[in-house]
Amino acid sequence: MGIELSGILEHVGVIQSLDLDDVPPTTHVLSLDNVMRDDEPRPSLPVGEALREAPRVVEGRFAVVKFDS
Repeated sequence: MGIELSGILEHVGVIQSLDLDDVPPTTHVLSLDNVMRDDEPRPSLPVGEALREAPRVVEGRFAVVKFDS
């Protein structure tokens, strides 16, 4: 584990030595435009089809086990 930590710290040292003054902060490597589709209403699944694979259904709803945290 010490060897791995040494390797990580070496990489950090290399990054710290870079001149990044002209590099703007980024959140993504590539510029992204809005990648979300327009929010348009459309028909949903019929209840029977949505619940078809449910392990347990109670009164037309998914039934899940209650647990306390």
